[in-house]
Amino acid sequence: MLVMRSFLVLTYFFAAHALPPPSPVRCNDSGCTITNSYGVWGDRKDCAASAVVYPTTEEELRLAVAEAVKNQFKVKTVSGTSHTMPKFACPGYAGEKSMLISTAKLNNGIEVDAAAMTVIADAGVGLRDLIDSVEEEGLSLVASPYWDGVSLGGLISTGAHGSSWWGKGGAVHDHVVRINLVVAAGPSEGFAKVIELDKQSPIFNAAIVSLGLMGAISKVMLSLEPAFKRSITNYFKSDSQFEEIFTDHARQHEFADITWYPSQHVAVFRADDRVPINSSGDGRNDFLGFQPQNIVVSASVRASEKALESSRDIKGKCTMAAGVVAFKKLVANGLKNNKLIFTGYPVVGQQGKMQASGSCARSSSADILTTCAWDPRIKGLLFYETTAIFPASKFQDFIKDVKTLRNLKPENFCGVDLYNGFLIRFIKASEAYLGQPQDSVVVDFNYYRADDASIPRLNQDVWEEVEQMAFFKYAAKPHWAKNRNVAFMDVKNKYPNFDKFIALKEQLDPRNTFSSKESDALLNGTKELKSNGCALEGLCICSEDRHCSPEEGYFCRPGLVYREARVCRYIMSSVA
Repeated sequence: MLVMRSFLVLTYFFAAHALPPPSPVRCNDSGCTITNSYGVWGDRKDCAASAVVYPTTEEELRLAVAEAVKNQFKVKTVSGTSHTMPKFACPGYAGEKSMLISTAKLNNGIEVDAAAMTVIADAGVGLRDLIDSVEEEGLSLVASPYWDGVSLGGLISTGAHGSSWWGKGGAVHDHVVRINLVVAAGPSEGFAKVIELDKQSPIFNAAIVSLGLMGAISKVMLSLEPAFKRSITNYFKSDSQFEEIFTDHARQHEFADITWYPSQHVAVFRADDRVPINSSGDGRNDFLGFQPQNIVVSASVRASEKALESSRDIKGKCTMAAGVVAFKKLVANGLKNNKLIFTGYPVVGQQGKMQASGSCARSSSADILTTCAWDPRIKGLLFYETTAIFPASKFQDFIKDVKTLRNLKPENFCGVDLYNGFLIRFIKASEAYLGQPQDSVVVDFNYYRADDASIPRLNQDVWEEVEQMAFFKYAAKPHWAKNRNVAFMDVKNKYPNFDKFIALKEQLDPRNTFSSKESDALLNGTKELKSNGCALEGLCICSEDRHCSPEEGYFCRPGLVYREARVCRYIMSSVA
């Protein structure tokens, strides 16, 4: 408990600069490898490429694509930080002809048109730089994800979102006015060309959430609005009926969300509303989990959680979870009234300071002793993130099932409350073919991942049952940039316009230059890879004990509430 409390205090009061994140691409004489910002993919296998290029302009990007097409290389675009968990950015493996195109240096162009209330920016521009540039011109970007350490092209490609059922909604792609793609072409057109797509184009609704499968995004134009501020108040309430009133909450507050801590029986309702630009307040959102964290303390917290896992100390996790939730309440989870500390609600500040955060990813020095908690160089946090997207009409029943499972043994849910509980957000219906066809509710939850793929987790069965309940009983859709592989099973049958997307993808890229075995597997519905231990990391759903870890006491059993689920449950005796 002392370690966790010290960690939180240091997190909250440390300086705002941190060790910059490592590059996801590493090269030597034999070629290049790519991973993500967490340092490990879902199957823990590195992806490889023959080469990587770093274009700085749209024309250089076109030439890079042309060179790959001419030489029949597979192409994948990767950002400077690579935050996707599934392997859509994986071009192939050692020995295969493939090229990575990094947008890390395609990040200089940001043009704000105040009269038209639009901004056009290069694909590699970071979200924080984009937001700040827009705000300097007296305008605001309405929608963005909560983490600002992503690139514009990456967040558009994967359907990234904030939270809103108002206006154009919380998904960033629904605020796109125009998008430029570099696509493959024939020899007469120089093997690659730039196409500009707007809402009148028949390709537009496929291109705005394209997963990098149609071409390489070079520029994106977004709509803006006159500058405004936001006012945020968090209300801590009993979770006894929150699934009954979530719709009212989302309709009453433009940027509403809910954080549910199931082991604590607490739901935090965020009343988050637009207020005039002349409203009093200079607040900001510096989310606790995205602040710079001391490297030594972060590693110590990870070591403490590993010790609790190995000793099967559920009570220890619950003690830590209670401390975490209490501290978050005390400091408003990183909201600050005057740029320094939290002094009370409401917290009012400019939209650009309130909508997204990520101070741990920004640095003015490379030798600072803080970084993001998940930085793979420090042996800090290693976690899974499950993100399920439900039609609003199905969300209530899902939460009721999760509550039934929770009520059997509430302490089994303490592990998720050590992170962020269940973060519940709202996305409006979209015309994007791989967007949400109806008003939807998004549920994110993070949970412990072992250092070694063969090591099962404490309460392994609980999170597998919740995961299967979401994606199979309620047919939730996975977030394209998150989730374990099992979440993508049958994903193509969950989108009414999926076939339209595939047809347009094949029209633009008939040679599948921008596809790979890994991205095809995810897009077409991940096939289970049945092998010993495959269920431990979501590569399969267990059907035999060997898919779990019988030698460690984990056996394949039905779910406790969702009986159709098949989960790896710890049983003290093998006679069961």
